[in-house]
Amino acid sequence: MWGKILGACFGFMFGKVFGALLGLFVGHMFDKSLKQNFDNAGGFKGFFNNDNISQRQALFFSSCFAVMGHIAKSNGRVNEMHIRAATAFMDEMGLTGDDKKEAQHAFRAGKEADFCMTSTLREFREHFAGRFDLIQLFLEIQIQMAFSDGHLASVEKTLLEQVAKGLGLSQTHFKFILKRYQAEFAFRQQQQRFNQQHSRQQRTSSSSNSSMSRAQALNILGLDEGADAREIKKAYRKLMSQHHPDKLVSQGLPAHMMKLAQKKSQDIQAAYEYLKKAA
Repeated sequence: MWGKILGACFGFMFGKVFGALLGLFVGHMFDKSLKQNFDNAGGFKGFFNNDNISQRQALFFSSCFAVMGHIAKSNGRVNEMHIRAATAFMDEMGLTGDDKKEAQHAFRAGKEADFCMTSTLREFREHFAGRFDLIQLFLEIQIQMAFSDGHLASVEKTLLEQVAKGLGLSQTHFKFILKRYQAEFAFRQQQQRFNQQHSRQQRTSSSSNSSMSRAQALNILGLDEGADAREIKKAYRKLMSQHHPDKLVSQGLPAHMMKLAQKKSQDIQAAYEYLKKAA
């Protein structure tokens, strides 16, 4: 449309009515050509290229399992608990067929002596620049793998610190995420024990949170004792936004990993509900 308008205006300036008609025709042809080029580029969708999202999802997937394998081999041999945890993680994601084989291949590649975690993280950081939520989730997944046997060995912690540094995260933020996950891990362990003891009873939202303490709930939200209601609500909203599954998938999180984000959101929600009721 702008081609017609500008063409008519310039045409009128130089050739009055005849010039305006000629400019209108030229502008029409320009608009038509521009529209074809725009449509061929995918219209407005061209600004949100699905191929780029697919590439990021593939990179997140392969990098995640490769670094997992590297952490599993951190003590010189692969811990059987880590293998079971990785397999359970794949099953939880619903991986089958080629997808599962790809995850297993990446995991094995990470265990190899020639695996370069530094370059893997550098490539990951370059492709996910500006997507802080996904970078943070990547680290959270690696922490979860390291905790799969119930404790964090010093060599594993050192590796996780290297992962955080490679992703561009500060030591302070690493400690913040680690403290949050330790609280999540303890809460899930308590939930499992609670659910086993009450497997035959109907559980409500309030009863399933009964094993959580205030300190634990605050830690899940990344807060210290003494946080007031405003700080609690602010931390809750921020964390829920960072772990929103649909948002993360649109940024490059593999759809298979959506359940992980959902589970983290549920823990955050549970902590917030507990603190609201305990206030």
